Amino acid sequence: MIRRRKRGLVPSTRKSAPRRRLPKIVNHPNPLVSIIIPAMNERTRLPAVLREAGRVHPCSETIVVANGSTDSTAEIAAAIGAKVLRYAEPLGHDVGRRIGAEAARGEVLLFIDADMIIPAARLRPFVNAVLSGMDVALNGYSGPVNRTDAHPVVIAKHTLNAWLARPDLQGGSLTAVPHALSRRAVLAIGSKSLEVPPLAHTVAIVKGLDVRIADMVDVGRMNPVRKPFGGQDPLTSLVVGDHLEAIHWLIQERGQRGGYRDLGRLRSKVR
Repeated sequence: MIRRRKRGLVPSTRKSAPRRRLPKIVNHPNPLVSIIIPAMNERTRLPAVLREAGRVHPCSETIVVANGSTDSTAEIAAAIGAKVLRYAEPLGHDVGRRIGAEAARGEVLLFIDADMIIPAARLRPFVNAVLSGMDVALNGYSGPVNRTDAHPVVIAKHTLNAWLARPDLQGGSLTAVPHALSRRAVLAIGSKSLEVPPLAHTVAIVKGLDVRIADMVDVGRMNPVRKPFGGQDPLTSLVVGDHLEAIHWLIQERGQRGGYRDLGRLRSKVR
């Protein structure tokens, strides 16, 4: 007769997989730098993103805006030590930037995304630029400009800077992270405008703030590929529309030609 062994009497030889140790960050009680990270369902990348954020400046706070996450994004951020602002419903693209800015206490506000792991050494130039007096420190990433079929977002960025008489910025824009703003800049442009980055970019320049390229991080290579919806990147129409909103504001502010002269045209004579 064959006797069956009772389960549980023989110790298992299988080794359990080691649990991943989460990094730890400490928020300074009186932060000079506020690092703002909107995040939606980014539990996989978030630990590495926060690890680099915590190394940017010794006198900093890290704020994660958990925007409609259905995974453990908020719990992981809290376990690592970030300040977490939780919202059960998705708030919409870039709304998290405004929420984070309104909660920030630092004099420098650094904006990054939770879906791109950018080393701390590549983030510090933006913080240092603002600490040195710059109001808006932009990423100099202009997108792929040598293609015959230019991407609509690339065209929109260059066009807006041309309208603003800032061709030196090329495709630099608050649309792209990383970027940093001084508290003075946030107060001047209003935190609400951060929900529409090209609008915030436009308002900052029109108000005479010091807006410059601080460094270049090739986020095009880091950005996760998004599945097309109806044959188009779901964010393309949103970002292009944001640029149109910025141009609309500029026309209202500076007239129908956006501040450019009409020379000697007597349009009223033919109306």
